[in-house]
Amino acid sequence: MKFARFKKTTDDTILYGIVTDRGIQQIDGSIFSDWKQTEIIHRAEDIDLLEPLLPRHVIGIGANYVGKTDDLPSELPEIPVFFYKPVSSVIGNGEPIVIPNKIDKVKFESELAVVIGKQTKNITEQAVTDHIFGYTAANDVTAPQFFHEAGHWMIGKSFDTFTPLGPYIETELDPDQVKVKAYLNGDKKQDSATTLMIVSLRKMVAYLSGMMTLEPGDVILTGSPLGAEMIKEGDEIVCEIAEIGELRNPVVQG
Repeated sequence: MKFARFKKTTDDTILYGIVTDRGIQQIDGSIFSDWKQTEIIHRAEDIDLLEPLLPRHVIGIGANYVGKTDDLPSELPEIPVFFYKPVSSVIGNGEPIVIPNKIDKVKFESELAVVIGKQTKNITEQAVTDHIFGYTAANDVTAPQFFHEAGHWMIGKSFDTFTPLGPYIETELDPDQVKVKAYLNGDKKQDSATTLMIVSLRKMVAYLSGMMTLEPGDVILTGSPLGAEMIKEGDEIVCEIAEIGELRNPVVQG
């Protein structure tokens, strides 16, 4: 089931719905608790899609893919590299990625994102999927020149518009059976199976749950495949996970 967050082109009221063959069927209530279907159907041409949720927290993991199975390490890092991204960096499908005037280029990073569905603390890897509400596509936009020489990544990933999410949240997805792709101006740059993650999705969620309590609406970015490149004003980047859809964003200079 695909959930959408949107508003009508004639109204600023934010609505939620389910993607159907007839359009977006509006729902009432929170997607994380009790919600009910209505009889209202919205046509695509009558709505503007928004980011599929306003996350409570956004947490990313760094350098989490290899190029081929033979390159997977025999031992996992004792402390994976995680970082926070501010909620103010989140935008939706179709919104522009704004490169700050102080820099010329930034890097795209197409990723599978996990949306936590219920309170999650000290769980095992086997229990992880029971705590996931769904999945969406993400672009972990990065300004590498703001990386600290000691390895701190947060500032370079924190600018406004640096976390596109969308277009939908898909609840019926096997995270072990998807491919993460990216297209820069129509040219494919990334195309990797999630089986090439160094720290698996289940391992990272279980690990984080042992360090902090995750809550409904928390979003975890699971890492970007090899092939990410720099983007500049005038470019368009499309992050694609076939089961979720295309997250398409133009690039402008701020």
